[in-house]
Amino acid sequence: MLSTIILIRLSRLLYQRTDGRYLVIDQLKHRIEFLFAHWAVPALADLRGARWRDLVNRIAALSSTHPDSLAFALTMVRVNGCASCDARRYRERGGCANCARFVLTTLNRESEAELLTRYRAAQKEIARSMILRVAEEKAA
Repeated sequence: MLSTIILIRLSRLLYQRTDGRYLVIDQLKHRIEFLFAHWAVPALADLRGARWRDLVNRIAALSSTHPDSLAFALTMVRVNGCASCDARRYRERGGCANCARFVLTTLNRESEAELLTRYRAAQKEIARSMILRVAEEKAA
């Protein structure tokens, strides 16, 4: 689950808590992306039809914190299995962009319409989450 990953940044080290274990990663030696990296989005443009390409191009132009970018990242996390990714699989598949391309071309047989439906569901989930967060902040 996404909620099981907790990131704490301390100087050059990243501590990632996954399944109750801590991993220490030196950021200067490795380029690490957690979950799905926004910079990898443009690499996915040619993997489905015109509507998918338009969506990918629109998301790539947005900031990584925009709600639509977050919804796209959530979709990719679920489709690609990013929440269970580890350093070994990350290296084997060549990072986020290559892994996402591999999954969407080889492992995932969903149509363009099905992926867009997943994206719209993720948009609704992000919107609900943001509404709940605002309500919690007002209550506090």
